[in-house]
Amino acid sequence: MTEARQPDHPINSLFVDRWSPRAFTGEPIAKPMLLSLLEAARWAPSAYNAQPWRFIYAQRETLSWEPIFATLVEFNQGWAQHAAALVVIVSARQAVFPGQTDAAPNAWHSFDAGAAWASIAFQATLAGWSAHGMAGFDADRLRKAAGIPDTYALETVLAIGKHGDKALLAEGLRAREMPNGRLPLTQLAAEGRFTFSE
Repeated sequence: MTEARQPDHPINSLFVDRWSPRAFTGEPIAKPMLLSLLEAARWAPSAYNAQPWRFIYAQRETLSWEPIFATLVEFNQGWAQHAAALVVIVSARQAVFPGQTDAAPNAWHSFDAGAAWASIAFQATLAGWSAHGMAGFDADRLRKAAGIPDTYALETVLAIGKHGDKALLAEGLRAREMPNGRLPLTQLAAEGRFTFSE
């Protein structure tokens, strides 16, 4: 735990130990381990148990890797090339809710997919791996490359790997390769009413 990662209240160390590095060793991940990370996501909380998340994965040095990797912006390609796997998280925009027979818009699909991402990140930390979520990708190219229907929202692409020495990164990224802090809880939680500055 660094000084920037001191909780304001007692919590399990997992929550401050987890962070999103960019330096990866290039060590491959065995498919059973990768599936174990996705298994954790399968058990994430979900509104009405709709389970809108879907995962498209690719291990480096497989045929599945390049079509997904090629959709990342150049900046992310620069460091994610050493990840062991990429995981695309998408979520179904509609669901069949209890008591209904037809699909209806699911307002919580992205919220639930976020819970699945967090589950992957925490399971990776517990297993000695790291996960880094990315927003920098070409959505149209990714949708086409992975065959994702329009009925699914593109949420993120994760890079998963073994954390490596920051010297592996381009010089401009080395100074940023450390766990970052969080705003104090007093700025994030209020009792009874919204009292935060906008």
